[in-house]
Amino acid sequence: MSAVAVHHVVTGPEDAPVVVLSNSLGSTTSMWDAQADALAEHFRVVRYDTRGHGRSPVPSGPYDIDDLADDVVALLDGLGVEKAHFVGLSLGGMTGMRLAARDPQRVDRLVVLCTGARLDPASAWHDRAATVREDGSSAVAEAVVARWFTPAHLEANPDVRAECESVVARTPAEGYASCCEVIAAMDLREDLPAISAPTLAIAGADDPATPPPHLEAIADAVQDGRLLVVPDSAHLANAEQPRTITPAILAHLTGAMT
Repeated sequence: MSAVAVHHVVTGPEDAPVVVLSNSLGSTTSMWDAQADALAEHFRVVRYDTRGHGRSPVPSGPYDIDDLADDVVALLDGLGVEKAHFVGLSLGGMTGMRLAARDPQRVDRLVVLCTGARLDPASAWHDRAATVREDGSSAVAEAVVARWFTPAHLEANPDVRAECESVVARTPAEGYASCCEVIAAMDLREDLPAISAPTLAIAGADDPATPPPHLEAIADAVQDGRLLVVPDSAHLANAEQPRTITPAILAHLTGAMT
């Protein structure tokens, strides 16, 4: 196993079912701030920084999607957790899909947000990786955050724009670039039919990075999937529309969604 010991934060009752929250490219555990407290009322919430991000180690690349899944398995093993719910956005969603297909005994229910089983063209991810290795993550921060939220949300919340751009800019260049290369190489389309965990696929209606058809394809291909398209939200939909998305996640994970 190629796993690294990722930085993680655990909240909620020790005896509650576990839910793992996995971040997007260029973000940290903080991207789940709008969900963490509500989830901790029902679950033991494990947030972690993907390798190469935040306070997690930055191993030398290349990485692949199995490395990211291995990190989650090692995290669960270290916490003594046999099976957990998994919620992931973008790169985090890709990690969750691979884990659920490869190690189905470890994933109870799955929520994937603003993600895709394959994101073409690969050349765009290689180009972004090259830019970051040359000029640092700050070189892409403004463009990335412009895709995370709708223009109206950014205009109304300049503090959110500034903070998110700072988070992206602080991401270690090797970690960001190597995770770009994970996405370039990743193709989970053949994995989807193997995913038996009940799956909620959440799309931001205005997401330019992974528009709703990506999530519809996931919901249609897994064994037990449903789709939720959230209006007035872009790529970081959970942060832009938590009043819609947090209850939907809770309903899915508790089995209350019908």
